[in-house]
Amino acid sequence: MTLYGHFPSREALVEAALIRLLAQGDEVLEAVDLTGDPRDGLRGLMESGWLLIAQSAAVLRAAQAVLPPARVHELHAKPEQRVHDLIRRGQAEGVFRTDIPADLLAGVLHHILHGAATDVAAGRLDPAGAPRFVAEMSLAVCVVPIANPRPR
Repeated sequence: MTLYGHFPSREALVEAALIRLLAQGDEVLEAVDLTGDPRDGLRGLMESGWLLIAQSAAVLRAAQAVLPPARVHELHAKPEQRVHDLIRRGQAEGVFRTDIPADLLAGVLHHILHGAATDVAAGRLDPAGAPRFVAEMSLAVCVVPIANPRPR
């Protein structure tokens, strides 16, 4: 019997694979300390998250091809909530910028993660440097900018 014999459809197989990957990823992200400085939490989430996305890219592409977009989004609700909560806390503490909505910041972080995973897969980014680059780009987007001390 093939793997397909255990599932009623290809869609069900892909959804089960995505659910399993998200559960494994959640275990990794749960280990990131989000209770201290929001900048440290963001760095930890992004350094851990980029690798998870890189490792699960094929399953995510398959899910996006066969599952309704709303279902894929629904399955990502827990990791997305973790990022949104951290951003909102960072904004409330004055560490993250408030001139950009939390949802938009979270969306940009999502694109940074996926962009890094794509670039590593295409050989444009060294995987050893990716965690640092992803974290630094994310902090550059989210952290309140320091005023330019030079007069214009």
